Amino acid sequence: MAATGNEEQTLLPDIEEEAEGMEREMESEEEEEEGMGVEHSEEEDEEDTSEDERENEAEIQRLEEQLSINAFDYNCHVDLIKLLRQEGKLHRLRKARQKMSELFPLTEEIWLDWLKDEIRLTEDESDREKVYELFERAVKDYMCPEIWLEYVQYSIGGMGAQGGIERVRSIFERALTAVGLHMTKGASIWEAYREFEIVILSTVQPPPGSVPSQEQQELLNAQLERIHTLFRRQLAVPLMDMEGTYAEYSDWADDGVPETVTHQYRRALQQLEKCKPFEEALLVSEPPKLAEYQAYIDFEMKEGDPARVQIIFERALAENCLVPDLWIKYTTYLDRQLKIKDLVLSAHERAVRNCPWTMGLWKSYLLALERHGADHQTVTEWSRELDELRAAFARSLDYLKQDVEERFSESGDLSCTIMQIWARIEALHCKNMQKARELWDSIMTKGNAKYANMWLEYYNLERSYGDAAHCRKALHRAVQCTSDYPEHVCDVLLNFERVEGSLEDWDAAVQKTETKLNRVNEQRARVAEKEALQARQEEEKAEHRRKAKADKKAQKKSQKPNRTGDKRKAEDEYEEEWGEDAELPSKRLRGEEDVGSTATEELMETESGLFGRRAPPPRKSEPPGFRKNQQGLSEALRLPQDESKEQRKDENSVFVSNLAFNMEDPEGKLRTLFQGCGTVQQVRPVFTPKGVFRGYCYVQFEDRLAVPEALKLDRQEVDGRPMYVSPCVDKNKNPDFKVFKYKTAMEKHKIFISGLPYTCTKETLEDLCKQHGTVKAIRLVTNRSGKPKGLAYVEYENEAQASQAVLKMDGTMLENFTLSVAISNPPSRKMDDKAAPSRVLGAAMPRQPQGARGKGRTQISLLPRSLYRQSAPDAKAENGTVSAPHATVTDGVDGGPGTTSLDTQTKSLSNEDFARMLLKK
Repeated sequence: MAATGNEEQTLLPDIEEEAEGMEREMESEEEEEEGMGVEHSEEEDEEDTSEDERENEAEIQRLEEQLSINAFDYNCHVDLIKLLRQEGKLHRLRKARQKMSELFPLTEEIWLDWLKDEIRLTEDESDREKVYELFERAVKDYMCPEIWLEYVQYSIGGMGAQGGIERVRSIFERALTAVGLHMTKGASIWEAYREFEIVILSTVQPPPGSVPSQEQQELLNAQLERIHTLFRRQLAVPLMDMEGTYAEYSDWADDGVPETVTHQYRRALQQLEKCKPFEEALLVSEPPKLAEYQAYIDFEMKEGDPARVQIIFERALAENCLVPDLWIKYTTYLDRQLKIKDLVLSAHERAVRNCPWTMGLWKSYLLALERHGADHQTVTEWSRELDELRAAFARSLDYLKQDVEERFSESGDLSCTIMQIWARIEALHCKNMQKARELWDSIMTKGNAKYANMWLEYYNLERSYGDAAHCRKALHRAVQCTSDYPEHVCDVLLNFERVEGSLEDWDAAVQKTETKLNRVNEQRARVAEKEALQARQEEEKAEHRRKAKADKKAQKKSQKPNRTGDKRKAEDEYEEEWGEDAELPSKRLRGEEDVGSTATEELMETESGLFGRRAPPPRKSEPPGFRKNQQGLSEALRLPQDESKEQRKDENSVFVSNLAFNMEDPEGKLRTLFQGCGTVQQVRPVFTPKGVFRGYCYVQFEDRLAVPEALKLDRQEVDGRPMYVSPCVDKNKNPDFKVFKYKTAMEKHKIFISGLPYTCTKETLEDLCKQHGTVKAIRLVTNRSGKPKGLAYVEYENEAQASQAVLKMDGTMLENFTLSVAISNPPSRKMDDKAAPSRVLGAAMPRQPQGARGKGRTQISLLPRSLYRQSAPDAKAENGTVSAPHATVTDGVDGGPGTTSLDTQTKSLSNEDFARMLLKK
């Protein structure tokens, strides 16, 4: 490496002088052309020095400035060389090539361009020697058959000099050693060598008709033997187109091909057949062909021929020079198998030149230098003085930081090995522990302070070359910072104080280690508890899915012989699919309500209180198969109640409903939503037997104080629907418990607006209402799916402002909708008698009174229409609602003995009563 640098330095002045001479000659030629009367107009001169040249010159200056900032920019070097060659600036071109070759190994194309340019400029023998030296540098970078072929052809041009023929033969032999085994390109070197020897043979043959002397005959025989030897050597090597070489040798040899040569030729053919699949794979594959070369290398290593292993490695590295693993594999093979000093050290030097960011290559290079007894100056290179050694370490660290860590962080010095070696050298050889401690401080700041092995390495350094005080300080810092193996560090500190410290030091160490270990155990316990909770939740989910699957299977089995049950199942699936039973008109026949409605009402404790829904009336009769269907559904509906009493705490829970059925991961989403209220202990979503989310769940907190905060989230929009949050109360224990967030009495400071467009937003309504006073709150009434109903409540600061708003806004238009505005006076919520929680099969179901909408399908009377008589007109109620009075049935005489009412149908009519009614028509 150092020798190469010296050669480059001696070549550079000569090359620069030659370039200056060539430029002067070119200038003199231009002056002669001008003197010969070559006329150019001013316009043509301007075109010659036109925009392109100025742009190229500007680009050249930019590239040179960039290289002055970052000399390791490979692409910048390549672009600069191309531009300088294009512009014909020989002096600057040589300098650029020289600088690039000092930093990087050059590719085959760059070397060939450089060599051809220099060959064209050679004039005398001294120039030829410079080109020879350039060739020697070129063949050291990569194994390139084209460069070797150019080298031998150039050497043939100098065969006329003294010792020229022997020099040519020496270069040919080196070329055969380097690339003669190349299966596809090696034959060109062999053929060039044979042609050269055949030309030499023609020069030693005597003229026709003359008798050669003994000396001439000896020269002739020796030359013939050289040619025979070349043929025999080539036929023993597996190369492409071996058949043509064998045929040529058969024609050339007067006595035919010897048997031994034929045997070697056949063995080479067999070897060629084995290698052909790998060569064909390389031909058809795209660069860089790394996988194909790896397979080829493995095959040759199994065959065990070191020369062939070396040639395939060189071929692979020529196309994959930036793959550190390939260099490591090659150098390891050379270290363990060939062990040839020049070959091994050359490979290691080329490896670090191609991949300088890989610390493993540098380490193996230093070991190889030491193993082969290289000169100490070569190993250290800059280490004559201590300051130069420190500068070398600093430069290596700067290079790692600036170039390697930014581009190849996974291959950099992650454990700061270079800095550790530097610190040990400072402590051992320089006796400078202060510098070593500074280096270790820098190591710890690079993210290594949490590793126990790094602290113990520092402690061992202090133990060997430092003092007890710094050892104690290092161990205390280690106990504080270590996170992977704190127990080990604590043991080392205690052992140190037991041997070196006083009683006070021992007490301080015990207290520090106990505090650290307690904190670590607490952290580990929290982590273990979290993992156990996650595992338990996964088990609960798996158990829930298993129960749901079993219930579904049992339900299918129970419904198989029951056609009525199958029909109800289809209706239930339809209702679950739409998920908005509150909005659908109730058009079910008697006995066709949801089978699990009673159980649902029991679980959703606050359902009727939240939404003002009346409890369903008891059924009069039960369809066939009712009990089996109810049993299958009740199992799924009772899933939350199957929780153990210890886990469920209703006083710490809230009931969340009106959620979207298609909500993804309801447990995780609600846990995130309620975590701001307090620590969420568990979320219990309710699913159908098919695993479909029912739209409600229970959220349990660790602390009861979190429940009021959670209730504040009532009516918050989640996935486009208002989420209802209410206390979790067992209705079996508190049947009269009702929850309604808003007042049902008259509120004179609040107005009720109806007839709003469905597209109306809070902002629009606020802009409209704030003209008449200070608006404190606005509530747009929506249905359970979050869709607006066209109703709103607006709260003002006082009654006067509300009255003013009613006077000004009632009857006004908003987006072609007429608004109706009144003081808020919600209708009273009268609840009928609750339905029995359970019914016995065959028990009578009382009739449900008709509501404001009229009769439902289950309330149709079979009385003739002529027997009805309506009561007084309806009276207008609060907020525009209408209370429908009950129709009466009479026998035609007002207040007569036959008067009856649908409200009080406790007295049944006989057949005679019906006949009397019909006859009085």
